[in-house]
Amino acid sequence: MYNEDDFLQLSGIQHFAFCRRQWALIHIEGQWEENFRTADGRLMHENAHNAEFYEKRRDVITVRGMKIMSHEFGISGECDVVEFTRDEKNGVYIPKLEGKFRIAPVEYKRGKSKLDDCDRIQLCAQVLCLEEMMCCDIGEGYIFYGEPHRREQIIVDDNLRNLTTKMLPEMHKLYECGYTPKVKRTKSCNACSLKNICLPSLEKAQSASEYLKSALEDGT
Repeated sequence: MYNEDDFLQLSGIQHFAFCRRQWALIHIEGQWEENFRTADGRLMHENAHNAEFYEKRRDVITVRGMKIMSHEFGISGECDVVEFTRDEKNGVYIPKLEGKFRIAPVEYKRGKSKLDDCDRIQLCAQVLCLEEMMCCDIGEGYIFYGEPHRREQIIVDDNLRNLTTKMLPEMHKLYECGYTPKVKRTKSCNACSLKNICLPSLEKAQSASEYLKSALEDGT
């Protein structure tokens, strides 16, 4: 169990899954550089995080900007949207709503669905928080992608849970050590907003010690 003072930002797990170094630059070193993708995504989330928005349509209650946390995993943040669907048979009882409901988070993302699990891992982390807070089991959630303008159902199975729960202790360990991993260049580096800070192009460059050693050898 973690104390609240040790909580990490839940949204950081998406950065962590994408690139350990990117996560460390943002969440340990406090560095940030915005590009079109990050600006577009930020505006999309600002619209989704209207905490005053509360909508009820038939058996579905929609809540935006819901604050969530997990003492077990040491994370906290906000859900873009949480949907409560009335289900008196299989739902969990929620006194404030006066009934039993199935719970599903909805994460908003710009662009379209990706082959990697980064977005799905972030959604799973939200599920872990909601399950702890609501004392229930949640089997699915949704990611709304802006480019196709539709949402994708995500089944929160054992494989996705294992991916997520293995990353969280590693995040805490790196944060406690204050360690920023070295560059590991991938195709994703070109789209990263931090490429001018991270400088992945220097990965193959000669280090200062190697340069001096080579210069001294050439001079003898």
